[in-house]
Amino acid sequence: MKASSKNNPITEFDAPKPFRWNQYLVGGEIHTWDGDFEKVYSPMGAVKADGATDKVYLGESPTLDEAAGLKALAAAKNAYNNGRGYWPTAGAAARIAAMEKFVALMKEKREEVSTLLMWEIAKNKSSAYKEFDRTVDYINDTIEEYKELQRRGSHVASKDGVISQIRRGPLGVVLCLGPYNYPLNETFCLLIPSLIMGNTIVFKPAKYGVLLLTPLIEAFKKAFPPGAVNIVFGRGRTLAGPIMKTGDVDVLALIGNSKSSNALVAQHPKPNRLRQILGLEAKNPAIVFDDANIDQAVKECVNGALSYNGQRCTALKLLFVHKSVSEEFRTKFTAAVDALVLDHPETDCPLTPLPERNKVEQMEAYVDDAVSKGARVINNNAGRVSDTAFFPAVLFPVTKKMDIFHEEQFGPVVPIVEYEDLEEVMASIAMSDYGQQCSLFSSNEATIAYAVDNMVNQVCRVNINTSCQRGPDYLPFTGRKDSAVATLSVHDALRSFSIRTLVATGADQKELVGNVISGGQSTWMTTDYLL
Repeated sequence: MKASSKNNPITEFDAPKPFRWNQYLVGGEIHTWDGDFEKVYSPMGAVKADGATDKVYLGESPTLDEAAGLKALAAAKNAYNNGRGYWPTAGAAARIAAMEKFVALMKEKREEVSTLLMWEIAKNKSSAYKEFDRTVDYINDTIEEYKELQRRGSHVASKDGVISQIRRGPLGVVLCLGPYNYPLNETFCLLIPSLIMGNTIVFKPAKYGVLLLTPLIEAFKKAFPPGAVNIVFGRGRTLAGPIMKTGDVDVLALIGNSKSSNALVAQHPKPNRLRQILGLEAKNPAIVFDDANIDQAVKECVNGALSYNGQRCTALKLLFVHKSVSEEFRTKFTAAVDALVLDHPETDCPLTPLPERNKVEQMEAYVDDAVSKGARVINNNAGRVSDTAFFPAVLFPVTKKMDIFHEEQFGPVVPIVEYEDLEEVMASIAMSDYGQQCSLFSSNEATIAYAVDNMVNQVCRVNINTSCQRGPDYLPFTGRKDSAVATLSVHDALRSFSIRTLVATGADQKELVGNVISGGQSTWMTTDYLL
């Protein structure tokens, strides 16, 4: 596809000063790396005559070797010490104090991190600052939820002649692998609850969005005890694979794709002992009924499909539109899409370049496949702007024989399917490999009631007259089938990264138990709920 002349070149801005990051955190010490490095380029830059982008150089990050990765694992294993280390046995007050210290130090780095979010992964300005602020809020909310969890665990029960106390305990060593599209927020939605529950961590940033995490290394070192958090940089095959092969990882916490998670799990020698907490692919559909408010549906579907260029697992990736309103919807939808602006993130425009290498070619491949099988590109501005920028393409009519009907495009291509029989739509959704969310657009109570009743057992969140989304963070975030394993939210994540543990004895031991609790010698057997 060739870009329309209406697609303007990307505005140029002064980039942050490049820097060579040569440090990593293992065992409470910041180590210096003198081996290989990976050059980091922004997807932004001047577009040359041949359509290539003269990408801005941002700096370098270390590509640690297998030995360094295994040292990080050894540090995490030693800090956990089979559940007997300082961090897993620390009292709630100590963990809360460490987390509060970290978030205070983190807030000092807001400008640095947000600027790198813009330049490294092309997140527009308001979204970059919002991601940082939302992450800070998430940590504070997690601290408060953890306090409440500890208060509930302070209860000592006596029933049927048995005295008992139940708390949640850590699982062990966690390998944490975050995504590039929300490299701060979604990564920390794994790392923070895991950490505050007493687990120890080996964390490797995603391939894109590496440098933006470097301003926080010192905060992790200062806030947490040695070995509780270990941060390494490099390639997944070099680091994550060998770490999993040792069998010393108790939890795989990953937000990415199922191929990566399956490959890692397969390398663990004792997979039945491996807890998995995964956020994976999604193919979230929207269903626009014949009684929908079309203007509202168009607004929500444009935002749902193309916010951050559609590079979100919660994006709307397949639009089913009833035949009777299809023409009106398509006319208004394509006009709204073509009115969007693609430019540099600093302009705070809705569309930006794509950070993944070859992403433009991947989008073109979806378009070419659909067109070869009968679809058309129905908006005017669709296509390549440069080798890192692609103006959204709207495809119609899309059918089951096209790749984009089944696969998660994770980018700015929007397929529209026209339907008459709702049961065919329901059957297609039921047969999908994915089951995260859906959006329903209708103004009729009976329509919504019927659709909700048929969709709640296909996906884990049904959105009525609004686009799919993750937040607010107190709501459960999960998926059926190949979309997720375990549930993430401020409430659920603490439970996903822990296990119920209890101490019990007979009623004749009441005095002993009372003396242990009142003596304050145990950090576990306590009724201290004033946190």
